Amino acid sequence: MHNVNHGEHNRPQMISTVDPFVVQTLQSLMGKHTVIETTRGSVRGTVCDVKPDHVVIEAHHTSFFVRIQEIVWIMPS
Repeated sequence: MHNVNHGEHNRPQMISTVDPFVVQTLQSLMGKHTVIETTRGSVRGTVCDVKPDHVVIEAHHTSFFVRIQEIVWIMPS
């Protein structure tokens, strides 16, 4: 059998892994001051939003968008 849509296999696909336990932990910290250690350093601030692929931390009136795949550890402070 031949695929009628030959162009379909050439279309780029995004593959992302979701870490449900990290997402759940971050959701439990919504509105709380937290330290998140990433592969590039630490971010301290309030957890404002959590998505399957990133978390939003607000610190000093600035929003930081941290990819969950880059998180090493999380600590409520």
